Amino acid sequence: MIGQANAQVAHPDRLFIGGRWIPVEGSARFTVTNPATEEAFGEVVAAGAPEVERAVAAARKAFDEGPWPRMSAAERATYMRALSQALQRRGAALDSAWISQVGVPIWMAQGSGAGTAGLLDYYAGLAEAYPFEDVRPSNGMMSKVAVVVREPVGVVAAIAPWNGPLASLLIKLAPALATGCTVILKPAPETPLEAFMLAEAAEEAGFPEGVINLLPADREASDLLIRHPGVDKVAFTGSTEVGLHIAQVCAGRMARFTMELGGKSAAIVLDDFEPEAMGPALAPMITLLCGQVCINFSRVLVPRARKDAYVESLAAAMAATSIGDPLDANTMMGPLAMARHHAKVSSYFDKGVAEGARIATGGRRPPALNSGYYVEPTVFADATNDMAIAQEEIFGPVTAVIPYDSVEEAIAIANDSQFGLSGGVYTHDTDRAYGVARRIRTGHFTQNGRDFDLTNPFGGFKKSGVGREGGPEGIEPFTEVKTVFLPQAPSVLA
Repeated sequence: MIGQANAQVAHPDRLFIGGRWIPVEGSARFTVTNPATEEAFGEVVAAGAPEVERAVAAARKAFDEGPWPRMSAAERATYMRALSQALQRRGAALDSAWISQVGVPIWMAQGSGAGTAGLLDYYAGLAEAYPFEDVRPSNGMMSKVAVVVREPVGVVAAIAPWNGPLASLLIKLAPALATGCTVILKPAPETPLEAFMLAEAAEEAGFPEGVINLLPADREASDLLIRHPGVDKVAFTGSTEVGLHIAQVCAGRMARFTMELGGKSAAIVLDDFEPEAMGPALAPMITLLCGQVCINFSRVLVPRARKDAYVESLAAAMAATSIGDPLDANTMMGPLAMARHHAKVSSYFDKGVAEGARIATGGRRPPALNSGYYVEPTVFADATNDMAIAQEEIFGPVTAVIPYDSVEEAIAIANDSQFGLSGGVYTHDTDRAYGVARRIRTGHFTQNGRDFDLTNPFGGFKKSGVGREGGPEGIEPFTEVKTVFLPQAPSVLA
């Protein structure tokens, strides 16, 4: 069994910048707290303004003068595979870090570190085959050939959230490295350990100086990073509120950005999916990681004729979810990640009731768990789509059941949201499922579940984000397109 003891880093008192572990000028530290016990178990240094300047300068020099952007894709792929191997050797520690910082149950965390490292291998393979140069005919007056090239966008600030620290960093780092970008890793203050281990692995893999840099920072220093003229692109995962701020800053200086933001995903249950099957099928899609997953189903739309049966089935399945110690193999749902988030999620219980919804199950701290940021899986019945519990991202194990009278109405309800990240439909008819999927304004959709595969594109419509991560589409945002007109193809491409 894995535990907190493995969640250690080699240099908690230093930052990896320019290929070296350097001391910081200030005294600020980030305390790492276990949400299952509410106990602090470590701390790491926090970057300030001087470290922001040093990290950007190192990444800038590595991009402008260093070998990394000028290597072949195959040469970069060799480094990426070495980084993957170095991370896989830290697999148990990475798993433990996720449990200790976020409260992820062991069944979900075990093997995740080594598995997530596979994103580096995937993008290494894509880099070797990717058409960075495309020779096309030209109808210009002075040329016969146009070479359309994709070149690296430059210095990338990769900003990760606290709920999925390693995956959120790697899905930015891997395609950025594949294209020849240099990267500044900015983990969330609450979950810095994976980024430190990633920097250790980069050192072990022998990356050129400044290609990968570590910058754990608070809001003030992070704002300096996104405003810095030496940063060419910001890749961000997090809340819509912060994403809108970053987008405004980047737009003000024409910096590139991609964002994966919030969601309020609806599961549409069609009339051929029986109530007794619906609850067990849907509950895990709401309680995964204690609801702290942007694609979880936080709205459930059911046929009005049997709405009570659907509510009863879902409430029973949610109530049966085992809650407790993340290190217990029988635990299906651990705690929320932090005290302030526990307060936020809990505030919606009274808010939903005040708006006229009914709590069918949950709505409180589990009576047997007096410590830790625990909350019961919660189902609101008698909800309408204009309620705060149906419109605002709660980011907890909470869902609102909303009845509908026709599939047309269900589609309209699902689309009546500022978000457009994910969604699903529960039916045994794949043709009906695909028909519904094509009419829902989201970037991610699944029949009878909620699938997730970062070898395919992932991202959202509307306020759920800009751009896509994952798959071959994940490479494009880390490139700029250049067209070179020539009288004939260069010999290297002939």
